[in-house]
Amino acid sequence: MSMTLPSYTSGIADKPLLGMTIGDMLDRTAQQYPDNDALVCLHQDIRWTYKTFVEKVNEAARAFLAVGVKKGDRVGIWSPNRYEWTVTQFATAKVGAILVNINPSYGVHELQYALNLAGISVLVTADSFKASNYREMLYQLAPELKQSEAGKLNAEDAPDLRAIINVHDNKHDGMWTWQEFLGFADQVSAADLEKRQSTLQFDDPINIQFTSGTTGNPKGATLTHHNILNNGYFVGESQRLTENDRLVIPVPLYHCFGMVMGNLGCITHGSAMIYPGEGFDPKAVLQAVHQEKATALYGVPTMFIAELAEPDFESYDLSTLRTGIMAGSICPAEVMKKVNSKMNMKEVQIAYGMTETSPVSTQTSSLDPFEKQVTTVGRTQPHLETKIVDPGNGNVVPRGEIGELCTRGYSVMLKYWNNEEKTREAIDENGWMHTGDLATMDDEGYVQIVGRIKDMVIRGGENIYPKEIEEFFYTHPAIEEVQVTGIPDDKYGEELIAWVKFRPDAEPVSADDLQAFCKGKIAHFKIPRNYKFVDEFPMTVTGKIQKFKMREVSIEELGLKK
Repeated sequence: MSMTLPSYTSGIADKPLLGMTIGDMLDRTAQQYPDNDALVCLHQDIRWTYKTFVEKVNEAARAFLAVGVKKGDRVGIWSPNRYEWTVTQFATAKVGAILVNINPSYGVHELQYALNLAGISVLVTADSFKASNYREMLYQLAPELKQSEAGKLNAEDAPDLRAIINVHDNKHDGMWTWQEFLGFADQVSAADLEKRQSTLQFDDPINIQFTSGTTGNPKGATLTHHNILNNGYFVGESQRLTENDRLVIPVPLYHCFGMVMGNLGCITHGSAMIYPGEGFDPKAVLQAVHQEKATALYGVPTMFIAELAEPDFESYDLSTLRTGIMAGSICPAEVMKKVNSKMNMKEVQIAYGMTETSPVSTQTSSLDPFEKQVTTVGRTQPHLETKIVDPGNGNVVPRGEIGELCTRGYSVMLKYWNNEEKTREAIDENGWMHTGDLATMDDEGYVQIVGRIKDMVIRGGENIYPKEIEEFFYTHPAIEEVQVTGIPDDKYGEELIAWVKFRPDAEPVSADDLQAFCKGKIAHFKIPRNYKFVDEFPMTVTGKIQKFKMREVSIEELGLKK
């Protein structure tokens, strides 16, 4: 009798896990490649070798010790991509403080939530970014700052916060400037820093990242040195990074993509971290690749689309590019082809994961057939396990069947900070992280993401996966982007609505035309009954589309509030 394989794989590893802290890893790399470029921050005119970079990190680490930061204290960082972000990332790792990444687009309410949930005592902040004035928001949240001596804040609405370091050169009431803060380093010896660093363990928590959470308040995924150092290392290994690579990082550092896959991916290989700007600008990215002779580039699909659409795209020399990662959402095949050919990224890879798994759990390889590179998220990363289970009973499903993707291994977070209940919901008693993503696994172990459990629509007892319908709509010549979601319906429980964005040069198409286009090609119950034509979609800061907002807007507009 023929046995169907279960949907389970473990990642084959030819290299062992790194059993060390982030600070020790940085020291080792700086000794090995002292003269290599470590950090090139173009918009701040910074170009540091590993020798210089580690000196700057140690200086900031001694300053953190001087202002009383203890092991396990939470230090917040609220800033776009700048060199101070990265120095803070590695300095806190050296003193054993837990770095709390705060989303650069947070408003006062969200900032207060993050500060108080994590119990942040020291905050490193930019002055402003785009339309956000961070300084004014801090004065609004903690009016006591105006009268406070720097480092001695006592604020009613942020009781744990005592010190704010503003990276702007100008002096502001109640805050230290970055330079003033660094001035404290002289009070602490190199030996004192070494002593602290030597007490740290690789299983200590070192980072809290808020998951954007499409529902409810953000949760603080708590990650260790071991979690993120190894993930950065193996993501880099997959791209075959070496000390000769130069990686352009236009994705936000506050997210795993930037600080783990980017920064830690580089420092575990002696590669250069290159920041083109504070935020994403396609021109600046192409300029950075051209000028710095970059060999690797990161981005979410929308970033690559914008770079390819840049009017003077042809004038940039991208011939040095070899590899990089496209992640954050599924990459359309056409985009992948152009990135391969026009951007010379023959070895570009797709990575899949979530903040709670440090982030990457599966990745494609440059050796995979093109079809696997564009239709799957690759195979299980080294030292990790993947299984796909029936969301109803938790049993592993046979290969090819849809179920919930689960990950186990070194990458799974410790917990959600101060939230035992949500931690138990996410990580089961056998150590599996339940992703909430619906996926299938083929006979060779390649994983395909087919949607979110929350996005799954149940219409008259039929399970419908919006992603499948979206993929079908992409074959329509007039459609540039489409998102399908469920809305309440009296008769069927749920009904479908498609939000459609047309190509600017397309002939106008009606809802009736789209229904006719579907007829006979997909099952009748999968054909959306409602359509909304839009120019843009509600997005998170990281460029993910918020389906729950689409749902809310659709319910409102169709008068379904009951």
